[in-house]
Amino acid sequence: MIVIVDYGMGNLRSVEKGFERFGFDVKVTDNPAEVRNADKLVLPGVGAFRDAMEGLRQRELLRPIADYIQSGKPFLGICLGLQLLFSKGYEDGEHEGLGIIPGKVVRFKFSENGTKEKLKIPHMGWNQISFRKEENPILKNVPHNAYMYFSGGRRRCCHRDGLRSAFHFYGLA
Repeated sequence: MIVIVDYGMGNLRSVEKGFERFGFDVKVTDNPAEVRNADKLVLPGVGAFRDAMEGLRQRELLRPIADYIQSGKPFLGICLGLQLLFSKGYEDGEHEGLGIIPGKVVRFKFSENGTKEKLKIPHMGWNQISFRKEENPILKNVPHNAYMYFSGGRRRCCHRDGLRSAFHFYGLA
């Protein structure tokens, strides 16, 4: 069964329906024990970094999520759910994340682009992805340079480059 973490915000129903459409058994929960003991865990996300961390804190989900990820079982962080894994987020101030991935989540900056091209933020659209680690099982059936849809105004700055499986170049030269 796939467990989807409910921390009081996010795209819970959309994620749940997506998995159900492909025949998966799904449970949405904010119960710490169910999160810790899940077979597969999804941390969805739509919303603000600070508010999401507060929702996890209030429901006592910080440690269960960290314990689950440390166990090595399948985990998927979607959008904000992935961002929360980082050490810090800089949306409306500086906020501590779960600290599972060393790094930070920052807003796109035009000055980092290296060109005079004016980029739209938030970025909403299709971009080609490139692979760094082709053996990643979640990308097994995804062709190199496939197009994926992105929606967001932030990028992840990872201090350990080997953690990235795929990337795109929106806002970067």
